[in-house]
Amino acid sequence: MPTAIELAKQFQASLVGEASLSFNSLAPLERAQSDQISFLSNPLYRQQASDSTAGALILSQLDLDFLQANPSNNSAKRVYFVSKNPYATFAKMAQYFAQATTSLYKPLLHPSAVIDPSAIIPASCHIGPFVNIGADVKLGERVVVLGNSTIARESVIADDSVIYPAVSIYYATQIGKRCIIHSGAVIGADGFGFAPDFTATGGEWVKIPQTGKVIIGDDVEIGASTTIDRGAMSDTVIGAGSKIDNQVQIAHNVVIGNCCVIAGCAAISGSTQIGHYCIIGGAANFAGHLTIADRTTVSGNTSIIRSITEPGQHFTGVYPSMLHGAWEKNTAILRGLDKIRQRLRLLDKNQNKES
Repeated sequence: MPTAIELAKQFQASLVGEASLSFNSLAPLERAQSDQISFLSNPLYRQQASDSTAGALILSQLDLDFLQANPSNNSAKRVYFVSKNPYATFAKMAQYFAQATTSLYKPLLHPSAVIDPSAIIPASCHIGPFVNIGADVKLGERVVVLGNSTIARESVIADDSVIYPAVSIYYATQIGKRCIIHSGAVIGADGFGFAPDFTATGGEWVKIPQTGKVIIGDDVEIGASTTIDRGAMSDTVIGAGSKIDNQVQIAHNVVIGNCCVIAGCAAISGSTQIGHYCIIGGAANFAGHLTIADRTTVSGNTSIIRSITEPGQHFTGVYPSMLHGAWEKNTAILRGLDKIRQRLRLLDKNQNKES
């Protein structure tokens, strides 16, 4: 088991307490034991942290000052990992313990897998049952492809990526290093492109061939049943480090910047460009052909129908969207509309009496 000083050095945290103590896992504040580590990132849970039996806490300097000023019976032998970003330090430490305790996928080529002879599959890969790998596919080292997944021709998946069961990867898709794609995801299906050809008596929707690719950067995670369409003529691009939740729809030619997070059921229409470090809430939706500036935050269920050019803004509202601060003010007014109406009626009544 790693010692406190080893963990502090590895995750660049300041250590307060006994350096030689060892820990075997992480746990929530209410369940953590003396050989486990928990974390505090919200001051509302300071009392719960103080009462916790956790042997160590990841927290900020301000929270540590509070706990030391208000000690509990459990704090005497506790170790503290002081971090500028406790939540991120917790996530990194959790990854460390998960890798140490979870059995990694061993190299395997299951006999039921169907692999085209032209595919390049290193011996370090794990290919599960009933996997189908097409012509000229190239996998990097230690790639994991689990049961019933399909990787179509000319696709490339770089080192250490994991493809969970029942994922469909269409032709010529490019996936970077250390990516995680969860079950049911469909990467590279045709975008929704049709040209109207109608007359007064009838007509049809003419399909536009979708000949672009999907290109996914390093360290991207894609949730279960998410769909990312291939480009029509240019490519659909997901930037490095971005994290996409379950059941998200990303249409053709969309470009998403680096380190964005997109929550479940969001939908981004074709040819919209999302900047770097954007945060998109669940069920938010974007019209097509928009440009969204870096570090934009969009609350859940918000509809974005115009481009956002100034970086770092926060938008909220089903329709129309507006700056978050303006939305809060307008919502406060809406809550008081009934009282305002009663006052107006009273003023009108008094005015009628005077006249």
